[in-house]
Amino acid sequence: MKRTTKGLAATLFLAVPLAACGDDSTNQADQTRWEEIQEEGTLTVGTAGTLYPASFREEESDMLTGFDVELMKEIAKRLDLEIEFKEMAFDNMLTSVQNGQIDVAANDISVTEDRKEKFAFSKPYKYTYGTAIVRKSDLSGIESLEDLKGKKAAGEATTVFMDVARQYGAEEVIYDNATNDQYLRDVSTGRTDVILNDYYLQTLALAFFPEFDITIHPDIAYNPQEVAFLMDNENDELQENIDRVLEEMLEDGTVKELSEQFYNGADVSVEPDVDATIVETK
Repeated sequence: MKRTTKGLAATLFLAVPLAACGDDSTNQADQTRWEEIQEEGTLTVGTAGTLYPASFREEESDMLTGFDVELMKEIAKRLDLEIEFKEMAFDNMLTSVQNGQIDVAANDISVTEDRKEKFAFSKPYKYTYGTAIVRKSDLSGIESLEDLKGKKAAGEATTVFMDVARQYGAEEVIYDNATNDQYLRDVSTGRTDVILNDYYLQTLALAFFPEFDITIHPDIAYNPQEVAFLMDNENDELQENIDRVLEEMLEDGTVKELSEQFYNGADVSVEPDVDATIVETK
């Protein structure tokens, strides 16, 4: 009997820490991603680092900055979190959000119905519409969106702007996280014909490279857009906390101040008054 009792006692004693380990793993499994972020103390953000003025590196210091980057830095600060940026091509950001490699994608991302089915978005912090950069000398032979058929449209495959080019039969010329000067020079030299993109980005690009034979097409404006931060659609608490802080920043003028800093005095947080064509993309 003594031998049996000792064996039972030993078995029970060994079972205690095993049961405790089981409880810990259960608790960890029940943690939301927001709770994990708070515990880790770091928000991981994907951005391109090559998209002026949303996300780029300053020539003098090589420091990552830009409208979207500085907004995210301020959001993390107000959430009492450190921030880690991972630079990647836009096409990789969506996958990285889905597989948990990054918590947020911040890269001048347009809100679309298709993306809303797969991802969560913050409150919009920018309102814009689409324009077209063409050669100044001949408008690249383009008078309207219908003339995009057969023209070489430069961009990244999964952007809403390439969707428009595709809809009108343009030939896609895909770049992988290329810099602005490469995009613009190729239009100027005739390697490509057109860049469909955001109005504010196009305006700044023209001002930055006055030596190129490029201009914004005077008769093309389409698809008013909202721009927001993109997250996994199961991260409700993360979305709620970013929205709460972003709303504060919109109300206290922080978003407006950063917009004017990076968009040459323009307040992109206000919806523009423009007559834009609505293009239904597939």
